[in-house]
Amino acid sequence: MSSTESKSGTSAPGDIFVTTRWTVVLAAGQQRTEQSDRALATLCQTYWHPLYTYVRRRGYSPHDAEDLTQEFFARILARNDVATVSRERGKFRSYLLAAINHFLSDEWDKARAQKRGGGQVIHLDSAVAESLYAQGQADGLAPERLFDQRWAITVLEEVYRQLRREYERDGKAALFEVLRFSLMGERSAVPYADLAAKLKMSEGAVKVAVHRLRQRYRQVLRELVAGTVSSPDEVEEEMRYLLRAVADAGSRYE
Repeated sequence: MSSTESKSGTSAPGDIFVTTRWTVVLAAGQQRTEQSDRALATLCQTYWHPLYTYVRRRGYSPHDAEDLTQEFFARILARNDVATVSRERGKFRSYLLAAINHFLSDEWDKARAQKRGGGQVIHLDSAVAESLYAQGQADGLAPERLFDQRWAITVLEEVYRQLRREYERDGKAALFEVLRFSLMGERSAVPYADLAAKLKMSEGAVKVAVHRLRQRYRQVLRELVAGTVSSPDEVEEEMRYLLRAVADAGSRYE
């Protein structure tokens, strides 16, 4: 049994909060460590999509938005600005949005004038970035709402990728490909009989497999959300925010 699971197979709110990435960064404070630097770098690489989309929606060109995003993260990773974030009320999402607004208003013009820039500090695929931006632009959303939606979808996409890796590791990639759609929509909409025939399994075995996939989905989602907030009490609130943001985007996630 995973250390993050209770006997019932679900996670208690505080159980997943032992070593999350954002709390490692915040706990380091002024005393940066290799672990906190690595945790912050991983968070930045995972969540650059929403930030790039936000900057584009603020009116910057694709080229400037890419340069700005790279320069912003270069400064975040090189300086210890995170040390000023209050542990009691610091969410990584909120921190990034406030920090990029400060950067846009006070720092970016200076950086361009000085022709600063240290190259790529995160892997940023320009084609992917523009595709994601275009999806939100079509809805005519304000920059902040577009950031919220892209953040929520990024979290759910990361959950999906982690689940895929786990099933591939366990030699169950084919099972995941057949069952993955069951993560969306209502349980009653899952065609268990059809899936059983396709997988050459009993209908009861398919129901168990779907239940386990959904259960693991919820657990991974909770763990990822916990990695971006500063206390166990914020996990449920942030999960509700995620689901509201995705619902606003017209998607259906459980």
